[in-house]
Amino acid sequence: MQQICLRLYAREGQQHHGHLLPDWLLDSARQLGVAGGTVLRASAGFGRHGLHEDTFFELGGELPVIVELVLTQAQVDAVLALCADQTLQLFYTLTPVTAGITGR
Repeated sequence: MQQICLRLYAREGQQHHGHLLPDWLLDSARQLGVAGGTVLRASAGFGRHGLHEDTFFELGGELPVIVELVLTQAQVDAVLALCADQTLQLFYTLTPVTAGITGR
């Protein structure tokens, strides 16, 4: 099945409405009818907020996390509209994917 992989990039300690942002994004996607999602924690990354690495001296909550969702175009539009409505400024990528379940 042709779908779209939406990846939203955040910082692991980033909060929204008193919840960790990745948790809020997953819960919001679930409420929009998305079948599933995954949060990936990076060991290092750099971008507009500088370089962050998983070291002893790294301040907690600054490593990158990726919220990954495989969606229809309508769901992509709904998730991005929700982020805009909430004034979240998140870097994201969209990639066409073929999705399925093994053994079927």
